[in-house]
Amino acid sequence: MQVLGVVAVILAIYCVHATVYFREEFLDGDEWRSRWVNSKHKSDYGEWKLTAGNFYGDAEKDKGLQTSQDARFYATSARFEPFSNEGKSLVIQFSVKHEQKIDCGGGYVKVFPADLDQTAMHGESSYYIMFGPDICGYSTKKVHVIFNYKGKNHLIKKEIKCKDDELTHIYTLILNPDQTYEVKIDNEKVESGSLEEDWDFLPPKKIKDPEAKKPEDWDDRAKIDDADDTKPEEWDKPENIPDPDAKKPEDWDEDMDGEWEPPMIPNPEYKGEWKPKQIDNPNYKGSWVHPEIDNPEYSPDSTIYKFDSIGVLGLDLWQVKSGTIFDNFLITDDVKEAEDIANETWGVTKEPEKKMKQDQDDLKRKEEEEKTKEQATEADEDDEVDDEDEDLEEEEETKDDMEEILSLRSGHNTTWGHLYCSVGLQADVGELSFSFILVMILPFCP
Repeated sequence: MQVLGVVAVILAIYCVHATVYFREEFLDGDEWRSRWVNSKHKSDYGEWKLTAGNFYGDAEKDKGLQTSQDARFYATSARFEPFSNEGKSLVIQFSVKHEQKIDCGGGYVKVFPADLDQTAMHGESSYYIMFGPDICGYSTKKVHVIFNYKGKNHLIKKEIKCKDDELTHIYTLILNPDQTYEVKIDNEKVESGSLEEDWDFLPPKKIKDPEAKKPEDWDDRAKIDDADDTKPEEWDKPENIPDPDAKKPEDWDEDMDGEWEPPMIPNPEYKGEWKPKQIDNPNYKGSWVHPEIDNPEYSPDSTIYKFDSIGVLGLDLWQVKSGTIFDNFLITDDVKEAEDIANETWGVTKEPEKKMKQDQDDLKRKEEEEKTKEQATEADEDDEVDDEDEDLEEEEETKDDMEEILSLRSGHNTTWGHLYCSVGLQADVGELSFSFILVMILPFCP
């Protein structure tokens, strides 16, 4: 009983401390429009539509906001009760599906302070956090983790690769009060560390002592020339020499061509530039290290992670090729809660979605193969028709030749007779029978 009591207390404490500040899964159809506000800062922002896309794991659960127009900026946001993450973890999580096989565009979210004017939100609006994938061509395929600190945006110094396929992936950022962070993709850690080390929020703790200088007699040469080493007398040989096998051409005219000189070839005896051999430097003191001192401009800050009034989550991005679907938004202070929700949403539908995508790809590939076969068959049939037409043309030409020969019948001259007979026997008769040709021509044969 005591054990059960302890478990109950732990569960009660867990439930009290696990707070979900914002959660959006678009399960109530078009009601999302009452919660999300489109910016009016520009008149030609792209339009959002609610859809599960062309392939999905669940037609309803996988519905999300999809960009629907190419080469557009997009700007929409949702508000929630403002809060501060002081003294607790902050977890930002959402799913992204680039089903259009994105070529260039953002897939990230921005977390804004509560005083944001949503109708005026744009690319220069001040935000607290920018997090999520960004893809453009082959060179940019990364996860942004940008924090605003004292009015300035700071990019992470590490490179975090994002997913670039067409399936749904879930991205999670965990920010802890001990100034550590963690980035997860599909509920698996891909990066972690400390805020102070992985961002340039603060000046460095140590700097090189501006008063320190390397002593003039400091010798940092590990090797030196051997003073006793001398160049051999036979060392100096020219790099190129006249070709001994070359001969002056017989038609060489010195008055016209000038004095003949044999072409130059590499000298096999050439040894290159001579250098004395290297020996250990007896005065070597090692590499001089510039001494460091405490940076007078450095001041520790244990509140880098803290944001006072988190109140808006927004999608503010550009896409060349539209079709990205955003879903499963979550902001909470509990890492385990975020992990469980990811498993309950994306984790349930990811495999059925993958199977549906694979089935569609297989069907498309099969259709393309059948289409290719049909085109090949049609091409063969066209070739056969062309061959038949050629045969008919040859037959007509043969008939014309026969008629021309017959028209020359003006006598039984022996010379003409031999000619007619020869033509008749050697004619390309096509479909005509050989016996028919003989009947037509024989009267002219001697």
